[in-house]
Amino acid sequence: MKLRDLDYLVAVADHRHFGRAAEACFVSQPTLSTQIRKLESELGVELLERNPRQVLLTPAGEQVVARARSMLSQADEIRNIARRAHNPEAGSLRLGLFPTLAPYLLPHVVGAVHQRFPDLELLLVEEKTEVVLDRLRRGELDAGVLALPVPGDGLEIRPMFTEEFRLAVPAGHRLAGQAPELDEQAAVSPEVLATEDLLLLEEGHCLRDQALEVCRLNGARERRGFRATSLETLRQMVAAGVGVTLLPTLAVSPPVPASDDVVLLRFSSPAPARTIAMVWRPTSPYRTLLPELADLMAQLPTGLVTPSPDRS
Repeated sequence: MKLRDLDYLVAVADHRHFGRAAEACFVSQPTLSTQIRKLESELGVELLERNPRQVLLTPAGEQVVARARSMLSQADEIRNIARRAHNPEAGSLRLGLFPTLAPYLLPHVVGAVHQRFPDLELLLVEEKTEVVLDRLRRGELDAGVLALPVPGDGLEIRPMFTEEFRLAVPAGHRLAGQAPELDEQAAVSPEVLATEDLLLLEEGHCLRDQALEVCRLNGARERRGFRATSLETLRQMVAAGVGVTLLPTLAVSPPVPASDDVVLLRFSSPAPARTIAMVWRPTSPYRTLLPELADLMAQLPTGLVTPSPDRS
């Protein structure tokens, strides 16, 4: 039994199609199909149910694929151990980030990370917070970049920066009139939220929980009958005049383009904000590298965020 053949089998399980699986493995379809047939012959059991329109796993195939995934993951870790032994800053580091941060933070930091760690392969995984934590604890991720507080114990936590929220209102909203230049330099008290119904994200997004806490503190309410799946949906709903929302600073700063239909207002102090941190297992093979990586990713353009004083 060869790891390569198990890799082919897992690819078919993921894609449910021989052609796409072969493409993902960079081999021809006949080669992939032949090797899986050989694996089935060696095991003496059919692993795949081959139909004209789709490929399904047999019950035995489901069990074999589950164990194959584990074996391939362990094989990757063995290779990483060897690479790290040769160069502590080499290997593949799997980093999880949540969706309301990843696309807005990464453009600012990926270049600097690659320059500082040229031999480090950074594999970025975008998932909701609870999924990142689960995969981190199961060893499927090496670290996560999450908003505090992080539930549960047993993880190393490196605060990176604090990011304020902006109040996004339609251009014709009464609060937009308080900013004659219609720019984001105007400051409003968080108390103005007491008379607003906020558009929020669906369940499972940490930003939803953060926004609900802001609502609780300032007397705001959630706009009933609507929950968005992304920040871009929230932005479009505000532009359409449906309501107002809270958006993180990074999500409304270049290179994200501005919208003429959305006015962004700063909050006066104390402004609602969230603190971002990197978390990892204390036993991680990258535990000596991760603090430096966290500090590097916290070095954002001046004025965007407030660096955490807890970094040392």
